[in-house]
Amino acid sequence: MKFSIKTVVGIALIGCLAQLSNKPTKADIPDETFEVLGLDREGDPAELYDALEWRYHDPEEGAGKGSHADFWDPILFSKYTNPTSFYEPPDKGKGSGRQGCVECHEKDTPGHTMAWKGSVHANLNEIRNLEASDPRFYKKEKLKKVERNLVALGLLDEEQILTEVSCMDCHVEILRTDSADHKRDLRMPDAAVCGTCHLQEFAERESERDTLNWPQEQWPAGRPSHALDYHGVVELAMWAALTEREVAEGCVSCHSTQNKCDGCHTRHTFSAAEARKPEACSTCHNGIAHNEYENYMLSKHGTIYQASGHEWDWETPLKDAYVKGGQTAPTCATCHFEFRGQYGHNVVRKTRWGFSPIPEIANNLDDGWFGQRKEAWIATCSGCHSESFARAYQNMADDAVIAGLDLQQKAHSIVESLHADTLLVGQEAKRPNPPEPLSDDAGAFFQMFIAEGNNPTAVEMEHARDCRTDLNQLYKGVMHASPGGWAYTQGWGGLVDCYARVMDADTQLRQFADLKARLSVVEESASSSLLNLDEGVKKASVSGLGGALMLMGMAGLLLPRRRENQIVEDE
Repeated sequence: MKFSIKTVVGIALIGCLAQLSNKPTKADIPDETFEVLGLDREGDPAELYDALEWRYHDPEEGAGKGSHADFWDPILFSKYTNPTSFYEPPDKGKGSGRQGCVECHEKDTPGHTMAWKGSVHANLNEIRNLEASDPRFYKKEKLKKVERNLVALGLLDEEQILTEVSCMDCHVEILRTDSADHKRDLRMPDAAVCGTCHLQEFAERESERDTLNWPQEQWPAGRPSHALDYHGVVELAMWAALTEREVAEGCVSCHSTQNKCDGCHTRHTFSAAEARKPEACSTCHNGIAHNEYENYMLSKHGTIYQASGHEWDWETPLKDAYVKGGQTAPTCATCHFEFRGQYGHNVVRKTRWGFSPIPEIANNLDDGWFGQRKEAWIATCSGCHSESFARAYQNMADDAVIAGLDLQQKAHSIVESLHADTLLVGQEAKRPNPPEPLSDDAGAFFQMFIAEGNNPTAVEMEHARDCRTDLNQLYKGVMHASPGGWAYTQGWGGLVDCYARVMDADTQLRQFADLKARLSVVEESASSSLLNLDEGVKKASVSGLGGALMLMGMAGLLLPRRRENQIVEDE
């Protein structure tokens, strides 16, 4: 059989395309990740997975208990927030095959079994048969990518297809066919297990370690991010020192996205549509220190979502959310997953202020690194607004954060000065050292959670809980376009209130210290006792009628006590 040149070329092109299709798409994985891992972007996906998985489980790269490991021990619940480090399979249960798992758990745990039955994992054939008109059609190609990844990893034969992702695949071993034993074989999946199939998403998430490198080392590399959120919390001395480990687990219940994927894609549905909704972010991104969800919902963006979100097609891919999905306002995902027109699981490529504003960032905003990220945000906002509006808003937001930071720093300096002058309540006699590995620190974050005698004092708590969090609320409010969140209801209004309270405490504590000093002079100079008022007042350094009245008032407080003591002695 003879072929024309055109036909031969066509066949060759088809062959090339077929070869390319056997490789996972890596367009959204930043170049920095390949450079750090020492890999070729066009290399074997198995090499990419192996490098990612090795780094992911390496204690030197942020896995495990961290540098404060000697100061805390896991509790039973810890095996769920960090399954790689602490999970222990149950003793109960017996061996079972793939179908046996489903049949047993239908009776024992029907909730998550029914969630799985309604998931994509349980209905892969439905995805495989989707028509192009279905908004979920993109998942058909995603399924092919998953299968190609498994072929590259040697877990799936070339011509083999996945029919379902069942209990065994996640909790024992992918494509395991024989019976498995709970005690011997069971595992709690971490992000690397999910990444075996979802290599693209795993690599995108892990790339946060590589794209967030602060130019003046304001934060450690890769933080703050989802990829290292557990590492970030275990490295907090405050968290390691907290003796109430059941409270500490409240922190890692959110700071566990590093360890698993169900913080966003909740078990056992693992719905992409659910994970895209703002409510999926609300579990962690709420509260006094990081009230992003509240600010979003109170913004005009959130108002539109609440009014119209039920009409949007949440199955449409993020990149088509506006044009094809009917979306008319941004959500957390459409803003934070986007970078220069691409959408992926790296959500920190535009990060500028980090988790909380600090002077080291404010003083370096003119650095090109910060400028590039600001321009990326302006580009994102310009997808709906004019470039002029977006730039004006970003400039205003930066200036508002800087103003709040200046006020917070004034309050902080006052608390530090009181601490340095040993004027805090109980500081000279009753202030215990905080538990290790903490060191005593005025107005520090740990004082929101550690209570030991007079450490913290009320003024330090005022600063740690209010001034610090009021600044964060201003920052989160202005960046999420919630006017009350940064100007009046919270934010600036709260900062002014906190500053006034700290100033009042400073005035009162210093006046009291001055009074104590003057009374000391009286006691030292008196010939008999403090109650010898005629002689004491004459020799006191307290001048004027006001000072004399103050001394007489204190004497009036002391006299009844002495009389009570005398009565007791007489009896």
